[in-house]
Amino acid sequence: MKTYANIWQDIVRIREKKPLIHNITNMVVMNATANALLALGASPVMAHAPEEVEDMTGIAGALVINMGTLDARWVTSMKKAALHAKKLGKPVVFDPVGVGATAYRTQVAKAFLEEFAPDIVRGNASEIMALAGANGLTTKGVDSSHTAEAAHEAAKELSEGHGIVVVVSGSTDYIVYKEKIAQIRNGMPMMAQVTGMGCTATALCAAFAAVNPDYFEAAVGAMGVMGISGENAGKLASGPGSLYVHFLDSLYQLEEKDILKGLKI
Repeated sequence: MKTYANIWQDIVRIREKKPLIHNITNMVVMNATANALLALGASPVMAHAPEEVEDMTGIAGALVINMGTLDARWVTSMKKAALHAKKLGKPVVFDPVGVGATAYRTQVAKAFLEEFAPDIVRGNASEIMALAGANGLTTKGVDSSHTAEAAHEAAKELSEGHGIVVVVSGSTDYIVYKEKIAQIRNGMPMMAQVTGMGCTATALCAAFAAVNPDYFEAAVGAMGVMGISGENAGKLASGPGSLYVHFLDSLYQLEEKDILKGLKI
């Protein structure tokens, strides 16, 4: 199991190497995820044009595919970038935002999973359950109507079936890779009132994966850092707006002692 010391080593690597993280992500969260990646120490780029995604993926340390604001042209870009990343051995992190909400969104997400087997999939409980094909399950837009605990078996099924790391976000985060399971109990409830926190977690998973080829460890590190930073921000925030500002500051100011004292794993 990953210890606080290993997580800190990855943070140091991110700050030293400043890996470029190529995000094909949704229009709602571009600014938020770019700022979070910068605060952590990585270098973000948001490139969506089919004409350039292969070139951008080629120079990136990791690729994020986030299907929050879908259209056909972006789906083309996502597939081109993912195929190129796989050819180059670059980590691919997939966020199936809102899967289960509509037939089109569900078809795109499941087809992407089958065709590309991304290295890490991160979603809320309802998304992970819908992606696994839970009978009759629909999601409430992009919000979860299920607990992370309820999605545990679905995450294990996805992980074993596709050989991937699955992250279920919630009050307790579950990170699953075949028979390996980690639970992280960091974070605070107000984080759910800030748009894009889940998408930010996905981006942080990519930053850690860019410096750590053990993608289970990378996901554990990212979710631990996400939760600890949220808790530190919550001590200073008076509402969701100030929480977001303090969250970025907490990411930027993160020290080894914060991991040592704060990680609940």
